Amino acid sequence: MDPLIMVDHFTMTAPTFGPHAHAGLSAVSILFEDSEGAFNNKDSLGHDIDLMPGDLYWLKAGRGAVHDEKPRPGARTHALQVFVNLPARMKYDTPESLHVKASDMPQILGDGYRARLMLGQSGGHTGADSPALPMTVLDVQLDEGASFEHQIPSGYSAWILSVGGSIEVQNDKTSLSLGRGASIALTGKGNGQATIITGNSRALFVILQAEPLREPFVQRGPFAMSSEEEVDAMFAAHAAGKLGSIDES
Repeated sequence: MDPLIMVDHFTMTAPTFGPHAHAGLSAVSILFEDSEGAFNNKDSLGHDIDLMPGDLYWLKAGRGAVHDEKPRPGARTHALQVFVNLPARMKYDTPESLHVKASDMPQILGDGYRARLMLGQSGGHTGADSPALPMTVLDVQLDEGASFEHQIPSGYSAWILSVGGSIEVQNDKTSLSLGRGASIALTGKGNGQATIITGNSRALFVILQAEPLREPFVQRGPFAMSSEEEVDAMFAAHAAGKLGSIDES
């Protein structure tokens, strides 16, 4: 899954985690269109934003940031929370963030499919750029029997998750059926052959694509650094209040 560290597929209807810190990675919230109401995001960068169904929020924590996300009263948030590793040279960068509204995302329409290009590039279409390393994020709805094609650049990794329904993934000479909640990681071979995803039923899936870092790292909870010593130092810095705070007023 490199550079992905973790993906959490969740439905949330009430505050769950409370404010928490991140460092050495990006925390990315990908909201699905069937979410209801607002998902409030506060962070130590000074943002207080209501994410709406279909939105994306990318927090590049770098040297340390604190954030809190929770549904507004009566809301139901269906989303992915993704931890994306940062290369060693970026782990102490100044924190940055990006909010991409659903209305600003290009849509790729075809026979039996609709793809939202939340970030990056696909099929000659271009979406927003992440504040960290380039990544493509696609949210695709497929009718039963319909197919969607995506070209994985040579040397890049693509992680495909079946969010709802069942899909068939064909890559080079490999074909695999993925039911709800199943996933597969693929690597672009450079042979010009597209990855073809076909709906075994009406389906929803995501593609997260980036160039793998191929670097050693240590991940403990919300921190991902290059060594155990750096992780220990981040926990100490957070305990001392050096990673920022959120105004709870």
